[in-house]
Amino acid sequence: MPRRQVPFQPSAVRRSLLGWFGSHARRLPWRKTRSPYAIWVSEVMLQQTQVATVIPYYTRFLHAFPDVRSLARAPLERVLELWSGLGYYRRARHLHQAAQLIVRKFQGRFPRQYRDGRALPGIGEYTAHAVLSIAFNQPYAVLDGNVARVVARLRARRGNLHQRSFRQAVESDLERLLSPRRPGDFNQAMMELGQTVCLPRAPRCRICPLKKWCRASELGKAESYPAPRPRRATELRYLAVAVIRRGSRVALVRGLDEGLMSGLWNFPSGFGATRQAAFANLAEKLHSLAPGWIEVGRTIGRLRHGITFRTIRAEVYSATVSDPLTGRSWRWVDLADFPRAAVSQLARKIAAILPQVS
Repeated sequence: MPRRQVPFQPSAVRRSLLGWFGSHARRLPWRKTRSPYAIWVSEVMLQQTQVATVIPYYTRFLHAFPDVRSLARAPLERVLELWSGLGYYRRARHLHQAAQLIVRKFQGRFPRQYRDGRALPGIGEYTAHAVLSIAFNQPYAVLDGNVARVVARLRARRGNLHQRSFRQAVESDLERLLSPRRPGDFNQAMMELGQTVCLPRAPRCRICPLKKWCRASELGKAESYPAPRPRRATELRYLAVAVIRRGSRVALVRGLDEGLMSGLWNFPSGFGATRQAAFANLAEKLHSLAPGWIEVGRTIGRLRHGITFRTIRAEVYSATVSDPLTGRSWRWVDLADFPRAAVSQLARKIAAILPQVS
């Protein structure tokens, strides 16, 4: 028999949540500051990335660029080097662009007005709300997947964030719950609860500070809320990769193919629906970059890689050149420098197999 639920009282829920957060919040580096710049960097890095992955990147990034002015005047190449391996590189380019705008238009200070912050490159509603609430104590609620899951279970809301009616209902619930005095702590507490207790699978309901108000827990169906989001079908793509070596150095080009990783250095590559089509696209690309200079040889390795919804089967070929590769299209990089260079994670994977096959 389901237990009897305590009547839902936003003020009581809020007090319990903030009390729990005060005792159980993880000691994360971005929680030691109220700097809008540092909080902004952390929020951008945390998008679609696990906390444990972000921590060392955040620490290195803030050491290299301790304020918005140092980031704004840094070369994009250096920014991408420090971002390399974190993924979703558009975030780094937007961060750099936004820093330059903040210096130019706002005297190096993150804008306090929502409209101004929202207009910066790469800053959506979520990031603007997070920075303004945490750094400036402004009463904006933050809604992401973790927060939506907590609210959906608390109120037994059907649906997912891709449905307008569900999103509106959750936003309305959050507005009622948001602490007017401590909006930043409230938002962080909701995210913390979703990340550590109200998990997608096997939620830890027994230790949840909101259990007595949670409708989904009362029904014994916590995992049924919210409904799973529709998944985009995985797309299989073949990739042909050319490795041009001179001793310990390899020739790289900007971008991968089809507009991916445009700011990073990669081995010259070509996508295709089949291995043959990928090889043909690679040959065409090489010809356009260095007509008549490059000859593609044998297969020296194969690997798999995932980028968002793409599953990539890469075939790696040795290649030789008859003349030096020069110009802005090419860069020679020593394999020993890959950990610090602005190269993609896929390029690192390829580099890792070269000593075994060369």
